[in-house]
Amino acid sequence: MTTLWDTTGSAVVKELAAQRRTGGAVMSGVALTLVVVADEGRVAEAEEAATAAAEVHPCRLLVVIRRQIDAPMPRLDAEVLIGGRLGPGEAVVMRMYGRLGLHAESVVLPLLAADAPVVTWWHERPPARIATDALGVIANRRVTDCSMAEDPLEALRVRAEDYAPGDTDLTWTRSTPWRATLASTLDSVAGRRGGAVRVLGGQVEGDPANATAQLIAGWLSARCGCRISVVPSTRTPASSGVDGVVLQLDEDEELRLQDDRKGSAVITQPYRPDAVVALPDQSLGELIGEELRRLDSDEPYSEALETATGVAGLSEHPAGREHVWFDPMRPADAGTPAPTVPADSEGTDEVAEAGEDDDAADDPAASPDEQAVPR
Repeated sequence: MTTLWDTTGSAVVKELAAQRRTGGAVMSGVALTLVVVADEGRVAEAEEAATAAAEVHPCRLLVVIRRQIDAPMPRLDAEVLIGGRLGPGEAVVMRMYGRLGLHAESVVLPLLAADAPVVTWWHERPPARIATDALGVIANRRVTDCSMAEDPLEALRVRAEDYAPGDTDLTWTRSTPWRATLASTLDSVAGRRGGAVRVLGGQVEGDPANATAQLIAGWLSARCGCRISVVPSTRTPASSGVDGVVLQLDEDEELRLQDDRKGSAVITQPYRPDAVVALPDQSLGELIGEELRRLDSDEPYSEALETATGVAGLSEHPAGREHVWFDPMRPADAGTPAPTVPADSEGTDEVAEAGEDDDAADDPAASPDEQAVPR
């Protein structure tokens, strides 16, 4: 491991290249770049999860910690590791101070693995608009976690309004064991009957304020063509927010899947004895690893998100994102175009001809003297 204090992006690139040459052929075969955006208080947890995921999916790991955006001077501290505490692959941990954090992509872009997909994961409160974070705009897949928001259901609605193909959320990933067990159980009922099964209704028993429970209900509603709601459970649900699922089937049959609080679930269905299937809680590293298995759009997630939030037309949202500048120090300017030269100056210089004028105050690389020079 090499630690670079008060360094530059170019120095980080050179150090990574030097260590890669030392590693030789062992460092070939990187499948993707995983960009992790975390705050300082969650860095250790994020690194542990990303390391577990990287062991299954070889990737270049880039951890971005934005610190003290209001610091007077920009600064970059970086750790470059190959085959160290963050797994057998390549990893760079970058702490950005001052306004450099607003331009994190300027340091991250040269570090991306060549010709490999990019996945960005926010292990912090999800951004209201992913387009305001360039680290999300450059990614093929974008992973958020609404459970980290103060109001998970409101955060889920924001994700629906801001949705683009390639987005996903860990509250959806946490529902995978329940969805897989429900699908296989309905298949077994169809196999017993020798024909199709229709779901006429049902309910998810758990925490109505839990985003995972709402997404499971949305997924069932979208797939079964009937209304499935979330109702409070008589027991406190586990971390998934779901205690049980009850489905009313045609031919006057009922199917129940109940959490037994032992890492398993009990399946109750007609004409069959109760069965116990594994339903373990997944670690954060397992959740991230699952999301790295596929890098295309997750249509079942968009269907569940649309049904759970009531925001229609998610499948019609464009796949691409265009970066929208956002300065947290001046939130009122979010989404506004760059300042333009007055009309009476047009034709007098190249800046006027281009119609735009960059503000030196927004350039973290500009010196105070350069920023003070009038235009």
